[in-house]
Amino acid sequence: MTNPLLTPSELPYQLPDFAAIKTAHVLPAFDEALSRHNAEIAVITGNPEDPTWENTVEALECAGRDLYRVIAYFANISGTDTTEELEEIGAKLWPALSAHNDGIHQDPVLYARIKEATPPEDEESQRLHDHLLRTFKRAGAELDAAGKQRLSEINQRLAALQDEFGRNLLASTRELAVELDGETVELGLPAVQPEQARLESAADRAKVYEASLKRGQKENPEVLLESVALRAERAQLLGFAHHADFVIAEETAGSASAARDMLTNLAPAAAANAAGEQKLLAEEAELNGQGFGAADWPYWESKVRERDFALDDTEVAKYFPLDKVLKEGVFAAANRLYGITVEPRPDLQGYAEGVDVWEVKEEDGTGIGLFLTDYFGRPSKRGGAWMSSFMDQSHLLGTKPVVVNVMGINKPKDGSQPLLSQTDLHTVFHEFGHALHGLLSDVRYPTFSGTSVPRDWVEFPSQINENWALHSSLVTGYAHHVETGEPIPAKLLTALDDAATFGQGFATYEYLAACIIDLAWHSLSPEEAAAVTDIEAFERAALDAAGLDNEHIAPRYKSTFFNHIFAGGYSAGYYSYLWSEVLDADGFGAFTGDLRAVGQRFRDLILSRGASRDFGEAYREFRGRDKDVAPLLKRRGLDGATA
Repeated sequence: MTNPLLTPSELPYQLPDFAAIKTAHVLPAFDEALSRHNAEIAVITGNPEDPTWENTVEALECAGRDLYRVIAYFANISGTDTTEELEEIGAKLWPALSAHNDGIHQDPVLYARIKEATPPEDEESQRLHDHLLRTFKRAGAELDAAGKQRLSEINQRLAALQDEFGRNLLASTRELAVELDGETVELGLPAVQPEQARLESAADRAKVYEASLKRGQKENPEVLLESVALRAERAQLLGFAHHADFVIAEETAGSASAARDMLTNLAPAAAANAAGEQKLLAEEAELNGQGFGAADWPYWESKVRERDFALDDTEVAKYFPLDKVLKEGVFAAANRLYGITVEPRPDLQGYAEGVDVWEVKEEDGTGIGLFLTDYFGRPSKRGGAWMSSFMDQSHLLGTKPVVVNVMGINKPKDGSQPLLSQTDLHTVFHEFGHALHGLLSDVRYPTFSGTSVPRDWVEFPSQINENWALHSSLVTGYAHHVETGEPIPAKLLTALDDAATFGQGFATYEYLAACIIDLAWHSLSPEEAAAVTDIEAFERAALDAAGLDNEHIAPRYKSTFFNHIFAGGYSAGYYSYLWSEVLDADGFGAFTGDLRAVGQRFRDLILSRGASRDFGEAYREFRGRDKDVAPLLKRRGLDGATA
């Protein structure tokens, strides 16, 4: 029987033939793809000719396409539609993939050939050569045999632990779902749950909040402690003081100290703003004859917003039905800025019910790629929102992108369009910003394609795109009341703008607290990591040291449910959202005048280049100068702070 994962799909843009692929295909395809990739590497290392760019580096870039296809499919499906069978496959697949990658990066013949290959003089090729040499070194290419063996053991174990953490968290999240008045409240990823803002009963709010904070407490402590210890050992083995330095050396921040300084410099102002907000909310609760605890913060924040800014979140949402937001907001903005169109492809099938397929085209009708939307929550889907790829753009490979946006919006039982909260509205725009980064990629080498960039750069395009959600040039054209059809009133838009900094104290505080915990875990030496036994005490000490000791605000993610850093690839990198927001807040100031012309510049200099050019130079060419932190501080109500 032909395995559909082992041959390129014949569908447009090599969209996977989801109807033909079965779970039973995955492991056999993975095993065969590993074997094929090993054979391709053997051809490169066994080549009797002297190393050249073409017979070594470009041959390496072209190798492993079957393996890429299998992993792209499995990684996507196991995040959106997991089953016990897929979880069992993942427990075998991820460590085996880690070992396979180590074998390639630690191959002395391959490493020597890459070093000897002379790259062409263009910037992308020069950067690829430097990137590969750093990647191989960071993967242990220069270690002795014992060091290579230990590194491979660590990497395989970490791959298994990462998979285990995610599976544990998903199971715990399901188990702790809260039953209220005959309805099930499913828990999202962050500590604070959206339902806390609407629940009238303080007891119900506390029940939901307490359940959220319990996630992973039984299942994940040993997993995360072992992960931290192994990451610390790996960093030291590779010559770094700790895991944070190992990770951030490849980010635009450059060092863990640079990231830490930004966070600690902002913490006092964020704590002061949050304390001021807390006073307002507690006073409102007291006026209404109620107490005020951590679980009540979202509820009273919504009440004060309604009181001070005449904003009723439920009524505001009626101007933002998902379908209209997507077609007349998100897609219209992309057309206005970048000249592209997004058209439905009902003839193409997604991987699950409710997944739609769209074709993205240039102004002249030339196809760019495919965009899949998977917006509705399912019990089988992990929490959060993300963008990922089934196919990356590359001129060398002749491939065009196939990308997907995933969210967990509750689908109305009556079949009507979901009405988006302001958070979900901005998330739809945010994730499409990531999609644009993948779709508009224009590079030669797949290693540099689309979102294959540092974590503290990848959020820049997505955050830029969020700015269009309520932009005056766009919002009145798509935000129409779902019942009356009337456009959103100017008075309401003014209120939303006036309220933009309200709540930023809490939002910044909970985010900084999560960042501090991330860097605290990943700044430990192996000896320090081995000494940690009490996770709560470790978190508390890290937050106290940063001046973030408000008992009414939990970190956005506590360690046992911090999926980003223990299962999602953001270890020592959660700071990157704020680092990128500096670029976003400053960079969006360039979008004035002829928006189509500015959009084209942003596409040409940022979106299309992936990792093929220096990031600082790209920003300076787009903005005309270095970044300025002042717009971020103003946006977050932290004007008196430094960063």
